[in-house]
Amino acid sequence: MIMTKNTCLLLIMITLFGCRKEDDYECNPTPFNPTPYTIATPPGFPDMIIPEDNPMTVEGIMLGEKLFNDNILSGDETVSCASCHIKTAGFSDTNQFSIGINGLAGDRNASTIINAGWNNQFNWDGSARNLEEQAFEPIRNPIEMNNTWENVEMKLNTHAEYPTLFKNAFNIDYIDSIHIVKAIAQFERTLISVNSRYDQYLRGEIQLTPSELNGFAIFNSEKGDCFHCHGTQMFTDNLFHNNGLDTEPFNDWGLGNITNNPLDNAKFKSPTLRNIEFSKPYMHDGRFNSLEEVVEHYNSGGNFSSTVDPLMKKLGVGLQLTNEEKQDLIAFLKTLSDPDFLDK
Repeated sequence: MIMTKNTCLLLIMITLFGCRKEDDYECNPTPFNPTPYTIATPPGFPDMIIPEDNPMTVEGIMLGEKLFNDNILSGDETVSCASCHIKTAGFSDTNQFSIGINGLAGDRNASTIINAGWNNQFNWDGSARNLEEQAFEPIRNPIEMNNTWENVEMKLNTHAEYPTLFKNAFNIDYIDSIHIVKAIAQFERTLISVNSRYDQYLRGEIQLTPSELNGFAIFNSEKGDCFHCHGTQMFTDNLFHNNGLDTEPFNDWGLGNITNNPLDNAKFKSPTLRNIEFSKPYMHDGRFNSLEEVVEHYNSGGNFSSTVDPLMKKLGVGLQLTNEEKQDLIAFLKTLSDPDFLDK
């Protein structure tokens, strides 16, 4: 075939200008196509609400897990998310007060993030509305990671691996704080624990001991009074309560610090009891070192204050559990342990 000068010019123009943005799929031999990841809803759980602008993908989850465990996010690269959310401790902290950069201690114990994808408010005081928003906080906190987002972005954009990982997960060429927290939140939504001995009992796979069954009955009756705040298969009501820890004046206003409502002072979020055996110390300030101490607090009746929860119906009287009943209750709480989840 003999091509004229005009024909050659036409072919060059087609080559240079033939691909338009709207035809990107045809022009790009490797289009952005991340692998979707579906959260299976466990029995008794509601459907997890996934933000429309942060759908779950395999690539996003893997990236989030790497970021969660990477010290690069902290100012001096000594602290990661995993430093205070320790896997073997139920993704909580073994220290009474969580310790951040330069060995500085805060005034609270890091909350567990097990099954956090079903929470509707985060932190002990409800200061964050979703996992993405919560992940913004530690970076800038002077006690936790003491860094700036500008510095984090600079480090990740000049890193040997992260630009490719973010490209694969989000199809972006510049790593920004928005996508950093999106990746971390995706990973945290996969931290699902629903294979405890209690779950196996519900599925008819094992039997609980007489002590555990008696503890189950105490837990779910007015005798133990636990189910009001720790009911459902999630073992939390996702609400905030003053459970009679202190009298006034309060050292920590909890939810009241966020709402500026005096009626919310000393109210803290009910944590899930799943894997409670491993997540000591307990309460927002880590004041109790054992389940025995926790049960004894409620058994004693707790302390009166102006914001104490009405569910603390036995103030000044206590639950009046016998030693055997207290041990049965603790035996049941330990059936909520899921070692495979913590070890895998």
